[in-house]
Amino acid sequence: MLAVARGRQRGEPGPRGPAEPRKNRALEPNVSRQSFLDAVVRKNTSGRQAFGTGTSIVCRELMERVGAFFPEAHLDAEKMAALAMAGHTVLGFDVVMPLFSICHEAAAMGCNVNWGGPNAMPESGKPIFKDFDDIRIPPDLLSRPGCRVPIEAIRLLKRRLGNDAAVCGKVMGGWTQGYHYFGVENFLMGTLDDPDNTRRIIDKLCEVSVAFALAQIDAGADCILVADHATRDLCSPRAYEQFLVPVHRRMAEAIPVPVILHICGNTQDRIGLIAQTGMACFHWDTKTGSSEYARQLAGERLALMGGISNYKLLRGTPDEIAADAQAASRAGIDIVGPECAIPLGTPLANLTAIAGSSC
Repeated sequence: MLAVARGRQRGEPGPRGPAEPRKNRALEPNVSRQSFLDAVVRKNTSGRQAFGTGTSIVCRELMERVGAFFPEAHLDAEKMAALAMAGHTVLGFDVVMPLFSICHEAAAMGCNVNWGGPNAMPESGKPIFKDFDDIRIPPDLLSRPGCRVPIEAIRLLKRRLGNDAAVCGKVMGGWTQGYHYFGVENFLMGTLDDPDNTRRIIDKLCEVSVAFALAQIDAGADCILVADHATRDLCSPRAYEQFLVPVHRRMAEAIPVPVILHICGNTQDRIGLIAQTGMACFHWDTKTGSSEYARQLAGERLALMGGISNYKLLRGTPDEIAADAQAASRAGIDIVGPECAIPLGTPLANLTAIAGSSC
């Protein structure tokens, strides 16, 4: 079972109405960070809409603008921090997040990761485990480059940004790590053939998640996004309730800063369950439905992040993105931003339109 390493130390989220859009997104010292941290626990009563995301904001144009490129920005703390910082200084977001891939734990655990390039995101490679007894968490896990580099990048971001913007860390949940280490098909078959063993696997892998999260917090992270790819086509509502609700609840208790859960795809059948886990915020996919519908499903206690479709970011116009950002704000989306890691071909003008157009 996942050990609870630290008690939760954050206030209870409360309801709020949609924030009034701002007319000017000039960078404001000490304002961006606080508005984000208030919004992520539904305590933003300032009237200032928060903007940002806990997933990758990197596109080719942003790499060119900053002068830092994949794959080096996955493996070099300075380049990673420079790209992440552009989320605030170029895009005008209230939060920065430096882990641009889903493979950092996998690399530290021993997977042969292909780190991709300017036109390709990383991939974790072949499975390395066949059963629970194969799992070995390296004693130097946090010192290995997969973990050490983003921890150092967070430290750099905290030093350079101070209180100007929030710093978000990111970890993979046990379900996602299961895909990496056991292979998607084998892991999912285990949920049917030996559910108790699969629960043991998820619990064990969540020890990696929590250890990595705590190290990021020690380096300066203000909040943590937990990405668990329990999409509707791979994880039924019943499976989410049986395998992941208890684990997500324990993770929310073990991580002593606001925790944001990210699940891709249509999640209308599980937002109500997510609201019961103690996660502060849910980063939702627009496949779930409109911003109004997502807000209705989430209820008044669970903060929501997202509202901007990746397809629209890739194929739409800045005016269309601005309109979607305004609609999300009016619907009560606490933190307006991309629904997931953005496509690498996203036009930079569409990204800057999220915070720059209506707020």
